[in-house]
Amino acid sequence: MSSDVLQRSVPGSFHTTDLLPVHRRRAYWREALSQTFGAVDMTVPDEVYSGTIRAAPLGRVQAVTVDGDCLSALRTRRLVAQGSEEEYVVVKLLDRGVARLEQDGREAVLGPGDLFVYDMARPVQLHLPQSFRTKSLVLPRDILGLSESDLAHVTASPLGPDTPLGSLLSPFLAGLVDGAGTYLPRTSEQMARNVVDLLGVLADEVRGRPSADTPGGNRALLLRIQAFIDRHLADPDLTPQAIARAHHISLRYLHKLFEGEDVTVGRWIQRRRLEECRRDLARRGNGLTIAAVAHRWGFTSAAHFSRVFRAAYGMAPREWRDTQGQGRPGLAALVGE
Repeated sequence: MSSDVLQRSVPGSFHTTDLLPVHRRRAYWREALSQTFGAVDMTVPDEVYSGTIRAAPLGRVQAVTVDGDCLSALRTRRLVAQGSEEEYVVVKLLDRGVARLEQDGREAVLGPGDLFVYDMARPVQLHLPQSFRTKSLVLPRDILGLSESDLAHVTASPLGPDTPLGSLLSPFLAGLVDGAGTYLPRTSEQMARNVVDLLGVLADEVRGRPSADTPGGNRALLLRIQAFIDRHLADPDLTPQAIARAHHISLRYLHKLFEGEDVTVGRWIQRRRLEECRRDLARRGNGLTIAAVAHRWGFTSAAHFSRVFRAAYGMAPREWRDTQGQGRPGLAALVGE
């Protein structure tokens, strides 16, 4: 529930109360939440001061960020029966605020940085009593690969940012939601698959099953390495050898972990650098030259950067930057879609 479920008919959406007169905000906010929530009994304050919903696709997964004052959402058995949202499971990060979640006989009190899961196929209640921000992934249950028993053990069992898996999952999910809509389709599919695999690791951890030597455990290590790469993209000395040393594994094992990504470690680093460069070049007015953007993300040669950028995107960096000022809808055009 949260403003997470469903703009399924629209690839991406944006709703905000900020441009509306005060007397229209509550009705608009309830309508925006209903489009996102599906069949949910929603309670919002009589006076809505501010609310924003951003949704973007990530392969078959929907990424949603919600900022709001406070709300309560209740999904009863009757509402489950009358809606179609039972096909979805929500993985949510509470980025700001506090919350209380109830599902499957468990109640969890949540704080900033906590990550939790709920299943739209069963009754659930979520209460956010103060200003909050959530970042969520809405996943079709048919891609999860979890048994109903495993899923029922994972719901309302929060992971704190101070736990080993939580410290990995929370920043990964936040970055994934923030970047949704900017990744290439192939990258989006890989990222979504990583989330699915991590849910399997979470299920193993909650049920006390060892996962270190399982495919899920390997996936968790791979994601930890990918997060390490993202943190060190600006370092021109980021190499497969340096990555293997930092994670106390052999270079051969590192390459084996990346076999399932259909790309070498070096190509993965280059792809992520190109994606960040492309994003920076789209931000007009940042004052950076193309060479400065390239060096900012670890490319030591501007000429080499231009060649690999053209090979990846079919145009030169300057052409890409020039196209980003054309045909972009203003904020007002997006409000109230």
